[in-house]
Amino acid sequence: MKTISKTIFREYDIRGIFQKELNENSVQLIGYYLGKRIKGNKIVAVGYDARSHSPVLRDYLTSGLNAAGCKVLDMGMVATPVNYYSNYINFNGVKTDASVMITGSHNPSEYNGFKITVDHSPFFGDDIYELGDEVMQDTETKIPYNAQRTLIDVKKPYIAFMVKEFAHLKNMKTKIVIDCGNGVADTVITDIFNALNFKYQGLYLQPDGGFPNHHPDPSVEKNLVDVKAALAENGDIAFAYDGDADRIAVLTHKHNIKGDQMALLYAMKMDHPTIIGEVKCSQVMYDELERRGAKTIMYKTGHSNLKVKMKETGADLACEVSGHIFFKHRYFGYDDAIYATLRMLELIHDGIDLDHEIDSLPHVFSTEEIKVKTTEDKKFKIIDKIKEMLKNPPADFPEITSIIDIDGVRIGFEEGWGLVRASNTTPVLVTRFESTDEVLVKLYERKVNELIRNAKASLDKF
Repeated sequence: MKTISKTIFREYDIRGIFQKELNENSVQLIGYYLGKRIKGNKIVAVGYDARSHSPVLRDYLTSGLNAAGCKVLDMGMVATPVNYYSNYINFNGVKTDASVMITGSHNPSEYNGFKITVDHSPFFGDDIYELGDEVMQDTETKIPYNAQRTLIDVKKPYIAFMVKEFAHLKNMKTKIVIDCGNGVADTVITDIFNALNFKYQGLYLQPDGGFPNHHPDPSVEKNLVDVKAALAENGDIAFAYDGDADRIAVLTHKHNIKGDQMALLYAMKMDHPTIIGEVKCSQVMYDELERRGAKTIMYKTGHSNLKVKMKETGADLACEVSGHIFFKHRYFGYDDAIYATLRMLELIHDGIDLDHEIDSLPHVFSTEEIKVKTTEDKKFKIIDKIKEMLKNPPADFPEITSIIDIDGVRIGFEEGWGLVRASNTTPVLVTRFESTDEVLVKLYERKVNELIRNAKASLDKF
């Protein structure tokens, strides 16, 4: 029996390398103990992405769920938001109690994993860690192979919902370019576009888990080269998607519109909304939304964190800079890049000039996410050390106006801010800096990096 690695059980999901970490033994046990934790005798809908090993993992997971007394519904290859949608409809009078999406998201092709929803809420954090403890402690249970499952169609009702919800956009003249990156967005998106009679050009539509054209991560500029070229040649607006279609990039001829900027645009068609942003979002987003009459909440990074916070607060919208966009306004409160596409096209249809709106925002200088390598056992200790050091910062440290520590440390300065937080999924610290002054943003970056180096050096002594 193969050893099961604790590192696959992460804050937001379960993720590892096929066969090395996610193998027949580990995945069957994950299915078994997940089924036990949701009390057995439950209906669990399972879908998967385009990776060649995803159907294999489906069968392993199904064996475990069946052994725990669950009934498995198989939706086949779908986008993650279609998987989430299965929790809100019924199948011949049967409603699901949970769903599992088998996906490696934007990770390299050898990776895969599980995004789990139970009773309309993300299964994450302590739930995943406790599940991991149960799986790792079991060296005796042998799960019989049993891939019995019932086939269901979630794509058809999902497509019908979108076509009905956005029927007013039918025959829209805007020339659209989409890049699916050989992920699973086009298990539904062109069906929706065709039904609405959109004018569009599609790049890399065919699902292919080897990702032969470019890596399916639209937050990385080099992955947008082809879609930008197609937009420049014959398009008005372009969209790109990650491997499982829960993250979006929105491109105009002038701008790569980030998730926090998207939130500002979407909020224009909402009355006094409550909007949640993560700690990496620009201060411009928070300030502008408040100025326009919205209520804002800053919260932790991570799709599971934001979904739970939305449910707790009744927020209308949440966003991550990376392109996870969550609509509760007219929708279900989960991140759906396909729905976000249609809402952006709706803004254009309603006469919103995206470039003008972005150009009219207060100008700031900001860095992209900058990652600092460390180790799994030290990353949170470094954050704790930095918090301690900030109680009595160096004499030459920029004047601090606020400290927000809901997720790492976001340090407010007189003319900007700096962030350092521990990634929940990889052994790195993530930093980001913003200022109204180009010189100051570099100063903030330099001084915070000095803190990181000093914190690491202090820990290395022990």
